Amino acid sequence: MATSACPATQRSRSSADVSSRSLVAATVAAALATGVAACGSSSNDNSSSTTANGASSSSGSSVKATLNGAGSTFAAPIYQQVGSDLKGQGLTINYQGVGSGAGVSQFSAGTVDFAGSDPALTADDKATIKKGEPIQIPFALGAITASYNLNGVKSGLKLDGATLAKIYLGTIKTWDDPAIKALNGGMTIPSTKITVVHRSDSSGTTKGFTGFLAAYSPEWKSGPGVDKDIKWPTGTGAKGNDGVAAAVKQTDGAIGYVEQAYALQNGFTFADVKNKSGAFVAPTLESTSAAADGIDIPTDLGVSTIDSPNAKAYPIVSQTFAITYADPCKAGMDATKAKGLKAMMSYLLGAGQDTIKKLSYAPIPDSLKAKDQAAVDAMQCNGAAIGS
Repeated sequence: MATSACPATQRSRSSADVSSRSLVAATVAAALATGVAACGSSSNDNSSSTTANGASSSSGSSVKATLNGAGSTFAAPIYQQVGSDLKGQGLTINYQGVGSGAGVSQFSAGTVDFAGSDPALTADDKATIKKGEPIQIPFALGAITASYNLNGVKSGLKLDGATLAKIYLGTIKTWDDPAIKALNGGMTIPSTKITVVHRSDSSGTTKGFTGFLAAYSPEWKSGPGVDKDIKWPTGTGAKGNDGVAAAVKQTDGAIGYVEQAYALQNGFTFADVKNKSGAFVAPTLESTSAAADGIDIPTDLGVSTIDSPNAKAYPIVSQTFAITYADPCKAGMDATKAKGLKAMMSYLLGAGQDTIKKLSYAPIPDSLKAKDQAAVDAMQCNGAAIGS
């Protein structure tokens, strides 16, 4: 969806340096302006998607092929900047930021070569994927901020899961509610009416956020529940991280769950959120990375970093996955395109990790990266290894 231009990013509590914040601003601005996730020079004539040129394998070779992907808006700035980083290489990547649920649906239907999804594939998702065995590669972590637009209140307002759930259930209606004041002793908080903003599309960010609410609110767990799209008790819906960001920005008293890169681009104030250990933690690269320390890594790589037990972790952290086939040729892809797909995956796990950090996402830990790379290295074309 189209959005208005955003102002320069204000000084943030993220650990990223000034140049990184500028990169975030430029990257997210491009993603918001186009409404898609990947940009760059291209011969693609589909004006609804952006094109990223090139991906090289770990050996530095290039492949001339075009790959089509769709899904997570959470990862939109990553695909945008990776496309810019790889401009001039032989691989063209067309990626549309349509939400994780829609991305998985398009992949299942065979209309895209890969999907971007923030939650791991469920058993139901896998049942819809008919052309072969899928692989899901988690390659980045990002904080889901509780961003607010509240005149006179800076970043660092303290919120916990139970209070956020009551806000999104509609039982806390004003910012000076006793539950909020109790968490912020001594702070002057205006009586402004709270306007809840949530996603209107099928979203991995929604699944991560609602998973956190359900962990601290029995009423939420038994009511709206946890999923990529739910029946919201209250609030205004907006499409994509960019849509939620625009709605929060335009509405005094608004609160919305927004990926940190979008929060930085819009100069948002956002909450310190109470983690599983009882500490109120700001969303920074360090606290985001900490969420992945010591987590279980399933055989299918379907990790989850929500509500990490790490005492230093920001509690609302999502991973994002690139999803494709273990043997894309058996799914109908030609050998050249399969080689390009493997090259793109390897880039995300290699040099792309530096881009991820510059965009205020957190890179994945080495323990997870090693298992990811093993899965990528094992990709085949009609049963034979895909060369670099």
